Amino acid sequence: MKSAVVRVQFVTRPFDAASRQIRFGHGDPCPGHEGLRGPDAGEWAGRTLDEVAAEDPAAVQRWLTDPDYAPTGGESVTALIARVGSALAGLAPGTHRAVVDQAVVRAGVVHALELPAAAFWRLDVRPDTVTTLTGRLGRWNLLIGQPIDT
Repeated sequence: MKSAVVRVQFVTRPFDAASRQIRFGHGDPCPGHEGLRGPDAGEWAGRTLDEVAAEDPAAVQRWLTDPDYAPTGGESVTALIARVGSALAGLAPGTHRAVVDQAVVRAGVVHALELPAAAFWRLDVRPDTVTTLTGRLGRWNLLIGQPIDT
């Protein structure tokens, strides 16, 4: 008897004006997959990285180097990875297609490949691509950066 397969196709959003400015999000929803919503940037939401860095460069440096650090009212990288990992673990067999933030793709890959949380910042995710995780028996395989039309 074959084990059930879960396939998750993460579709990354195209770069928009906010992305080009590196603007912190508000935890953008992922309809049908609450656990795959975007990261919650807390008090930084709606502001650009440059604005936050000008006001508190030490906080930005800590956010970029300490996976357990979270902006006030926000979510740490470690918490994001755990949330996305929990969402992946709870998916029913079959194929799931989710339009997500690049950070959610990073978190999913870190979780699935059992990478250290610090690897989150070392993964570049292209906009307008599909990253697929295929899981069976608690083990995941990764297909990176396919064009959306495949």
